[in-house]
Amino acid sequence: MPRRPFSGRPNLLHLGIAVVALASASIQLPIRLSGQPQLPKPAPVPPPLVLAGGTVIDVTDWGHSANDLHDAVIYIREGRITAIGPRATLPIPKGSKVIDCTGKYLVPGLIDGFAGMNSQGQAKADLYMGVTTVVASSDEIRGRVDQHANPGPHIYMLDSIGSTDDWSLLINHPDWSKKLADPKTPPGRSVELAPEDTARQLVDTAKLGTKVLWLGHNLTAANTQWIIERAHQMGLVTYGEFVSTPYRVGVQAGVDVLLHMGRYELGVVPDELQQPLMDDPEGSASRTAYGYSERLPPTDYRLRDYAKFLAAHRTALMPTFSIYYLRLPGHRNLWLEPAAQFLDPKNLNSPPDMKTGETVYPIPAWTRRTPNYYQKWLEDGARKKADQQADRLWAINRTIYEAYPHYLAASGAPAMGTMPGISMHTELEMLVRIGLSPREALAAATNNYAEQFKWHELGQIAVGRRADILVLDDDPTINIWNVRHINTLFIDGNQIDREGLLKK
Repeated sequence: MPRRPFSGRPNLLHLGIAVVALASASIQLPIRLSGQPQLPKPAPVPPPLVLAGGTVIDVTDWGHSANDLHDAVIYIREGRITAIGPRATLPIPKGSKVIDCTGKYLVPGLIDGFAGMNSQGQAKADLYMGVTTVVASSDEIRGRVDQHANPGPHIYMLDSIGSTDDWSLLINHPDWSKKLADPKTPPGRSVELAPEDTARQLVDTAKLGTKVLWLGHNLTAANTQWIIERAHQMGLVTYGEFVSTPYRVGVQAGVDVLLHMGRYELGVVPDELQQPLMDDPEGSASRTAYGYSERLPPTDYRLRDYAKFLAAHRTALMPTFSIYYLRLPGHRNLWLEPAAQFLDPKNLNSPPDMKTGETVYPIPAWTRRTPNYYQKWLEDGARKKADQQADRLWAINRTIYEAYPHYLAASGAPAMGTMPGISMHTELEMLVRIGLSPREALAAATNNYAEQFKWHELGQIAVGRRADILVLDDDPTINIWNVRHINTLFIDGNQIDREGLLKK
């Protein structure tokens, strides 16, 4: 039909309808200007990786909570846990890759709070044994940390603070190489830095990504207190291995960790033995003080008072019992572990004999010219002395445990016969032997780190945490040995072929 020409007065009703229709259209339809780009449609979210049917072991509250989650469903996206709940309330998204964990037990990846990792082989040993995070130390005993090992655990770097140190993370930086170099005489002795240098060192090592500071033997009390306060303001964790600083001073200042059985017992020495340590932290005064602390009877009231003092403060103990494992009864040959094939004895400090698994006690070179029976007599004497020292320290630590301080698990590997990964499990065994329940020992290697250091990216199978997960065949809360029964290992949500590691 031909369009009628407009003539005369328009129909107002029709005009009103047209205006309303136009207005409605302008509201409902956006006006796209010429040349304006069209917004892309959001990409569809890929379905998560799902772990379904296992029991998630509760490691919260220092291992005192036992609210395990049965028949659990876990969503993992981009290396993080995005959802967790019982299968009855958390459906499995369509298209998800599902790993059936029925009948299995799920725990967070293990955290070794003090260790070296000087080779790719040591990194593989850690992973094979379920260690997914290492607080790594470069030092004379453990060598230089291999930060480029791949595959390997997450590395949280530790650096010394406030003293000269040839192994400092800053030693190769032009501004620090001379200032941090240990003096040549006497060898092996560090020198305390000036306060202004320590303040600058804190800033510079933090820029490198350092997470933990080691406060060593020659730091005096005033510097120790200042460093702990400033480090906490910067979000850095502090480990204390004191000699010049009285242990009680470091604990009251808020140091996060006391490091090593055989070290923190020094906190029981009286003032007349502590005072000389300010000027002689590495010489005869320290030998006298350590001798006193090691020979104090486990029932002595001074030791019990010190244990109660430790338990009453927020400082945690990191005993690295594994350093003494081979000197205590009930040890086994660690070279028989499958993960030992990753390890080169040349990269270990004082490795045990590969046939017997026993500690090798070196004797002076001049004795090689003496009869064999005399050499054996010297070796037996050295072994007996070392075993007696270990027995005394163990008895003292049993008394300390009775006050119920907080514990963090660490192997100290590869020092003094310890082995990366493997010795993390001997540490768990020894924590149980000292008195912790299997769940408490497992917490000491997982969520206790989140509790103590506020490292909330790890330590739990919970929303927002890294998907570092061990799927175990057996219940670790019944027997700590079951932590070794790893069926499947995830780091950052990526499944690691453990048996494939052995073949490479």
